[in-house]
Amino acid sequence: MSANKREKVLLFYNPYSGNGMFKNNLDQIIGRFQDQNFQVVPVRAANGHVIDTALDEMDEEYYRQIIVAGGDGTINICVNAMIRNNVTLPLAIFPVGTANDFAYYFDIPYDIDGMVDVAMGENFCNADVGICNGKYFVNVAALGRLVDVSQKTDPNLKNTLGILAYYLKGASEVKDLKPIPIKLTTPEKVYEENMFFMVVMNGISAGGFKKISPESDVTDGKLDVVLFREMPLFDLAALAVKVKQGTHIEDKNVLSFKTDKLLIESPENVPTDVDGEHGQKLPLEFNVLPNRINIFTSKGE
Repeated sequence: MSANKREKVLLFYNPYSGNGMFKNNLDQIIGRFQDQNFQVVPVRAANGHVIDTALDEMDEEYYRQIIVAGGDGTINICVNAMIRNNVTLPLAIFPVGTANDFAYYFDIPYDIDGMVDVAMGENFCNADVGICNGKYFVNVAALGRLVDVSQKTDPNLKNTLGILAYYLKGASEVKDLKPIPIKLTTPEKVYEENMFFMVVMNGISAGGFKKISPESDVTDGKLDVVLFREMPLFDLAALAVKVKQGTHIEDKNVLSFKTDKLLIESPENVPTDVDGEHGQKLPLEFNVLPNRINIFTSKGE
């Protein structure tokens, strides 16, 4: 196959992500790729399976890459469609959502020219993909009543205030925080805890907390579990400062470990969230697809 065959770029974008910056710069993006003799094929995120249709009908040998523009939820949709359709093209991320936690791991710039520079580069990272009850996720699965924070926050408020909206909403919910009994089963050990909140991480950042899972490595074939135990609210306030700094892992109120298989069970109905969208009901079974996607990054491996 000759190199000049790969002249197309599939651009999957969410027009509602963030504050509209991407839509306002779409012409500039297409122009920069055209200047390098690439043809941009735009696919607008919408209800239904438009991305599945596009990937099912594409001939990979004519494409250099896929670009996904949006937040973690849009990336999730794109990666799920890529795996379902057995597409193995490298993926460039344009972080134009609210929190953009997965992109943070790869040092993707937040300005349009910087994003395009990375997408046109040759630096890659082979990244793991998490599996939760048969569905794929790229960054995080979260469990606990604080999950309702992101799901109940008005999208317009999130777009206007960004991550501050999560903090404001979260502060109003703390008074109703109650512990949840949870059982975690791994090949190595079984844990039974009363928790306030937990995350199963592929990346390191979630909900705008840049180091909520500071030991995560998207290339190690493992998921990182970080569970916040039941504790006095005074301790919770102090722990929040440690989470912001990324120094909470050794705290007595935190359970953390790595695993490639995990079963989560609880007698209660536990709210869940996967890559920023509503998750499934418990029990949840987790696995990993090691090195499944090839991500453009601003630095070489």
